[in-house]
Amino acid sequence: MKIADVQTHVVQAPGRTLVVVLVETDEGLTGVGEAGLQRRWKAIQGAVDHLRQWLVGEDPMRIEHIWQQMARGGFYPADRIIGSAISAVDIALWDIKGQALGVPIYELLGGRCRDHVDCFFQPGYLSSRPEHPRNKTGMEGKGLHETDETVEIAKRYADEGLRYLRLSPYAADGVWEPWQAAQRTLEQVRAVREAVGDKLELLVDLHARQTPPEAVWFCRECEPLRVYVVEDPIRSEHLGGYRHIRQHVNVPIAAGEQWCSKWEFRQAIEEELIDYARVDLCIAGGVTEGKKIAAMAETHLIKLLLHNPLGPVCTAASLHLDLACSNAGPQELLWPPREMLPDVFECDFNVEDWHLTVPTAPGLGVRFNKEVAKKYPGEMTEPPRWHTTDGAFTNY
Repeated sequence: MKIADVQTHVVQAPGRTLVVVLVETDEGLTGVGEAGLQRRWKAIQGAVDHLRQWLVGEDPMRIEHIWQQMARGGFYPADRIIGSAISAVDIALWDIKGQALGVPIYELLGGRCRDHVDCFFQPGYLSSRPEHPRNKTGMEGKGLHETDETVEIAKRYADEGLRYLRLSPYAADGVWEPWQAAQRTLEQVRAVREAVGDKLELLVDLHARQTPPEAVWFCRECEPLRVYVVEDPIRSEHLGGYRHIRQHVNVPIAAGEQWCSKWEFRQAIEEELIDYARVDLCIAGGVTEGKKIAAMAETHLIKLLLHNPLGPVCTAASLHLDLACSNAGPQELLWPPREMLPDVFECDFNVEDWHLTVPTAPGLGVRFNKEVAKKYPGEMTEPPRWHTTDGAFTNY
């Protein structure tokens, strides 16, 4: 069996651009993968086109060999752009291998470690559910970040069995005031904890928005609130800042959604600067690299907390790795797999009782309809542009 073609399909879903890569073989099998950095999809498209030149004709079953060539074949180490392209191709190759052998991908990774994978959600998603009162009783005008509504959401869904809820600070009309935003978030965390007790595990995503002193202060305030984890308190480029935070706080820390290889995770894992590794399989090299990072993390009792801001393919790849790793934590889920363009993506798994079910189809468990996908051409989108009070740009 040989690779016959590699194609990139850019699809616009509500709230997200999806960069889907198909790897076709000369025996009729097609693997589907997804690339991260979706707002830079033209760069990803170009990277995939470069890789295609030599991928055609290769044996798709030699996944590790192909991965090494993709990552190192251009001489310069793969960055986030090349890493995203590699990730998509790698996931597609695992899909092909599973189909060829007639087993789900998690079976190729050692088999299941668990019967399902718990998910964590944000209030914005939960308030958008059709059954939520805000969509039946005129609550539409209320802001998603108001404490009373956050508490109402937490109480409602905790009673229905939800286990994990993530909160995050926000900018007011695009203006980022770190201390005020932190105070508002702490107010929400305190109010939710008081309302639901220990029914919910509370996560806080700071989204790389704070300085080390600000992060230390915030994490210390979280300690008596039994926060499950504080995610990305500072920018990912400043690993030394994580060492500083670790020395001063006693709250679990997660980081890594912007890191693109095992090499970038290495020091954080070896020095135990984090408690949860936020690996993004669609940026950090796919299933092949994700499995290696998971093994590195396991030797330090660090859990996975896989980053998943994308579509059903990213969800599926994350799900397979979660199922096969003993050190996997709950899975981020912004869009349930069968709710995002169901006419384009056919998924062999779903969300039931706030967790992802186990796929049983060979390979990834996602089929992509490239003809229907043409109805949803990709768009050029940008993330929010936040600034401080003096007009300086800052992370959103």
